[in-house]
Amino acid sequence: MICIFVIIKFYSSRKILLINHRRSYLLSIAIAVSGSIMFSGKAILIKLAYQYGTTSEVLLALRMIFAFPLFWLVYLCSKERKNNPPLLRKDLLKILWLGFSGYFISSYLDFLGLYYISAGLERIILYLTPAIVIVISYFVLHKPISKLQWLSILIGYVGVILAFIEDVGGNNPNIWLGVGLVFASACFYAGYLIFSGEMVKRIGSIRLVTYASSFSAFFSILQIVFHSPQAIIEQVPQIYFLSLINALVCTVFPIVMTMISIERIGSSLTSQAGILGPVSTIFLGWYFLKEEVNILQIFGLILVIGAVWLLVNNKEPKSDVRTTVI
Repeated sequence: MICIFVIIKFYSSRKILLINHRRSYLLSIAIAVSGSIMFSGKAILIKLAYQYGTTSEVLLALRMIFAFPLFWLVYLCSKERKNNPPLLRKDLLKILWLGFSGYFISSYLDFLGLYYISAGLERIILYLTPAIVIVISYFVLHKPISKLQWLSILIGYVGVILAFIEDVGGNNPNIWLGVGLVFASACFYAGYLIFSGEMVKRIGSIRLVTYASSFSAFFSILQIVFHSPQAIIEQVPQIYFLSLINALVCTVFPIVMTMISIERIGSSLTSQAGILGPVSTIFLGWYFLKEEVNILQIFGLILVIGAVWLLVNNKEPKSDVRTTVI
């Protein structure tokens, strides 16, 4: 009787642990999915803001002005503030460059590109970032690319071509300009991901993001001062509201949620959950912006998602690929 009681008790406790583990896993997936959708909402907010006659420079400056104190609040409340070693001068110079290229230039090019192309197409192009990371690592750092990775890159680019090929012959003469700007944005951000990899290990991810975004805020404010300083205070209330939502819901929250998800379930599962990002952008663009969704765009999106899925599930030696989106 005692043995039976012990066995029942053991299996009961094991079942409770499995249920709790399952709940924790599902919660982590939900956090990753929510973060990805929030990231993708940035494009929708920018397109909505353009309808009020504002500029990319104003939107970028307002986004970083609102995000700046929020990032520092997250950092000051994190454990990294106590456990990380002090920053050296060379560290600050590297972070300054990363903030300039990976946050300021990449975001600026993305904002400019969104003026010419749809939010859904923008998100599909940005979703090529993992493939761009691998290509840059191959040519700059001489890291090998497996056959599966080459196949993934090929499928991804075919998907992007299909996603916007119908728009080339449409009424948008600036489609190539918009695609080029967003693709350049993805390249700059891919470079940021590559060269920040080693720094994250020593500096800490939250501190690196906080300092890099702070430098980006400085460059964004500097740009608007030279471009049109009065424009920052002459916007309609809707612009400030959309920029605040962009900074809070589509910048700070998703970055924190992505880091939490990576800590709980790892980068691979977080990346797979992020597949819903471009899907959500296409349908959010259709709902809020009345953007048309065609069959080729859906098929191209499926190919891009499949390409990233291949990268995430590649078991061969590979580069350090992160799929955090701008």
